[in-house]
Amino acid sequence: MRFEFKRNQLVAALAAAILLPAVNANAGGTIAFGEDKSVSIGLGMRGSFSSVENGAPNGTSNSQNFSLDSARIYLSGSLNKHIKGMLNTEKDIAGQGFQAIDANVQIAIAPELTIWAGRFLSPSDRANMAGPYYSLGGGYWSGIASRYGFNGGYIGRDDGVAVVGSLMGGKLAYSFGAFEGTTAFKIAPVTVGTRTGSDGLMYAGRLQVDFWDAEPGYYGTGNYLGGKDILAIGIAGRAQKNGAYSTTATGDYQSYSIDFLMEKKGVGPGALSVEAAAYDYDTSDVFLSEQGRAYSAGLGYIFDQKVGWGQFQPFVRYQKFSPDTNIDTKKYDLGVNYIIDGYNAQVSGVFSNTEVTGKSDVSAITVAMQFQF
Repeated sequence: MRFEFKRNQLVAALAAAILLPAVNANAGGTIAFGEDKSVSIGLGMRGSFSSVENGAPNGTSNSQNFSLDSARIYLSGSLNKHIKGMLNTEKDIAGQGFQAIDANVQIAIAPELTIWAGRFLSPSDRANMAGPYYSLGGGYWSGIASRYGFNGGYIGRDDGVAVVGSLMGGKLAYSFGAFEGTTAFKIAPVTVGTRTGSDGLMYAGRLQVDFWDAEPGYYGTGNYLGGKDILAIGIAGRAQKNGAYSTTATGDYQSYSIDFLMEKKGVGPGALSVEAAAYDYDTSDVFLSEQGRAYSAGLGYIFDQKVGWGQFQPFVRYQKFSPDTNIDTKKYDLGVNYIIDGYNAQVSGVFSNTEVTGKSDVSAITVAMQFQF
């Protein structure tokens, strides 16, 4: 695996690294310029080795592949206690450089209300908001049930503005916004045509209630690794007039979801986590392959006792997407994480089985590692 930087990106990264103090427990380092003025930088990467049943070119042998699944540079800054900004990059699909996935400013109007403007994840389900680095088992596992990447830019990001905040001591979180949304389905395996009719924005929102510990931040966490007692329910929705369009038709786009997370410390020698979500997608029959219902569920258990450098966390996961084409996709995962330093250092091994209507089951073994600095 390797990182590929353009020359000016490499120079900037090296210069910043020389100036940075030691990184803290959350990864990244901060340079302070005065009261409430600072710039922070961090790096993240996920790499994996996979063996997929009958995945070789001959169709009968297993494929054997190393992959740099993700490589990111995180940049953030604070102008004062009210205005902050974020610039995060991800390696492009071809792996030849980096492109911006987050580029936004956050303006704190009050402790309970912040305005986000620019490019960022629009409100959606927990799995999408947590992303590949902060989920149970990590990686881009959520693409079967949680399909928000198919509506709104690269890796689910979109350009727009949103109000983000929390009430009741942080236990009632809300986010509502308006977004460009016209990149609908451009990364789905379908042909996109010319949009007709009105040019409507995509409106998105999420409400979440925490009954036990409060959860901080807009970009969420899929699992707290035994660090919190969580009992949370979230609902999310998106809608766009003429947001689904093909070479032959234009229709409205809508999606709705509900998600649940429970984590409890002190369950035997560790912490138990249970998660579940349900989804409904509607494209006005323009894309039947992206219209339908989906479900996901996961169960994890992290042991308090360290073994060597870290803790073991076995988990199981299930996903199902039932589109209106009647070609269902189901995926089962059985894995174990080795948690060295929270989400900053992890190694995982997963056995997966994928079932698609009318096709033979496909099994795969994946070993992945994740590091953030």
